[in-house]
Amino acid sequence: MAMVDTGAVRLHVQRIGPRQGRPATATVVLVHGLLTDSLASYYFTVAPAFAAAGLDVVMYDLRGHGRSERPADGYTLDHNIDDLEALLDRLAVTGPVHLVGNSYGGTIAFGWAARHPERAASVCLIESEPATPAWAVKLDRILGWVLEQLAHHEPEAIAWVTAHRGQHTARLAKGAARLVRETTLTREIPASRVLTEDRIAAVRCPVLGVYGGDSDLAEQAPWLKSVLPDCRTVLLPGHEHSVLVEASGTVGGHILSLVEETRGVAAR
Repeated sequence: MAMVDTGAVRLHVQRIGPRQGRPATATVVLVHGLLTDSLASYYFTVAPAFAAAGLDVVMYDLRGHGRSERPADGYTLDHNIDDLEALLDRLAVTGPVHLVGNSYGGTIAFGWAARHPERAASVCLIESEPATPAWAVKLDRILGWVLEQLAHHEPEAIAWVTAHRGQHTARLAKGAARLVRETTLTREIPASRVLTEDRIAAVRCPVLGVYGGDSDLAEQAPWLKSVLPDCRTVLLPGHEHSVLVEASGTVGGHILSLVEETRGVAAR
């Protein structure tokens, strides 16, 4: 385990690479989702396969999540993009990177690519979307519901989660309840600055969207392909929002194919 001080917050970081000291062929940065998520969702799914394929893998807990520091405020999308920017600087990652983001992590990854297009080799959005006005409205509704259920009706909510999802998920839900009670996250994220369609279209690196075929986010696929200059999407039938965990081998395979394809284009 490593803690990296960005100057604004201390972030828990894990970094793994090829075995036996082999040089990495590229760097991939993995960004997780909100509330009950952490870098563990990558550590136990796609990260080992990425390292075995020769990649330098950087993953970290967002501020307020996992083992990272939990400030009382500073949870807008721009704060999270700032954290990613500072983290890469502290780790001396200067070349183009492949960004992978799950759920809210994809919104952060895309925002970073929009801010630093010259440093983004590719972006993979897993069950995710860029920050738009519609995204902000949706996050306001979702986080408002979470605040009501977990912060104001926590005993009943945790009892339901325990009965229907098990003890492990209940422990994660308790951590999420503390996060929404003790910070301004639920107010700040929906109030975040969003991207115009022109800013979104200006991301010219290859973008991959991976969605569960039964997820409501699957409807983002045609829109992404219509807006972005280099975008491909994959729908995985029978899956919803947890596609990273439920179909990690398939998801990881698509990401590795994108990285390999991008490396081949860059080499020509």
